[in-house]
Amino acid sequence: MNMRTEWRTNRGDALLRPAALLSLAVGCIGIAYGAQTVAGGLPWWFAPLLGTLVLAGSAEMLFVGLIAAGGAPIVAFAAAALVNARHLAYGLAAAPYVGSGAARLLRIHLINDESIALALAQPDVESGRRGLTYAGAGIMLTWPVGAAVGAAVGSVVSPEALGLDAVFPAVILALLVPALREESTRTTLLLATLIALIAVPWAPAGLAPILALVAVPALRLAGVRR
Repeated sequence: MNMRTEWRTNRGDALLRPAALLSLAVGCIGIAYGAQTVAGGLPWWFAPLLGTLVLAGSAEMLFVGLIAAGGAPIVAFAAAALVNARHLAYGLAAAPYVGSGAARLLRIHLINDESIALALAQPDVESGRRGLTYAGAGIMLTWPVGAAVGAAVGSVVSPEALGLDAVFPAVILALLVPALREESTRTTLLLATLIALIAVPWAPAGLAPILALVAVPALRLAGVRR
């Protein structure tokens, strides 16, 4: 079943609603991102182009923020790549959901914080695959479109002022709550939180969450050895 057939077959799928809400929330943040990009002196097309090709909001915003602040492009690139290193773990987690053939390549591009969270919250692989596809495709549309709208407005839209900064973590938390019923997930979360808290005082900005990802393979390895 290709992605087009899958979409038509599941138009009444209950997963479409959370995927749409996620996409809308990401699009709103994209507006602020686009406006900030233009305010930082970058051309209007930069944010939507980067949003289409990279499709990784946190890394893009860090990259643009450093460039706008006068940072060297190589430093901005390195920082963004470091933040995006979490996708290595996402790739391992998403392996059952990406399918095969040409659709596999597109689904790999659709992997992000929101799509993988929606996929992992599902009870089976097929539902997870649809969740990843719906959320990823929606975000692939709303993120660059939101960035283009923000760039067109040309004024800085503060996510904090509008409360948009709270939408992102709240939606992700709501999606992950069902997974917390499993003891292994709770243990991993506690270990990751501890690592992040220890790292925050001394690690460069954005590095603490990357170090926290060590908790995932560490517990997996411990489980295998048992």
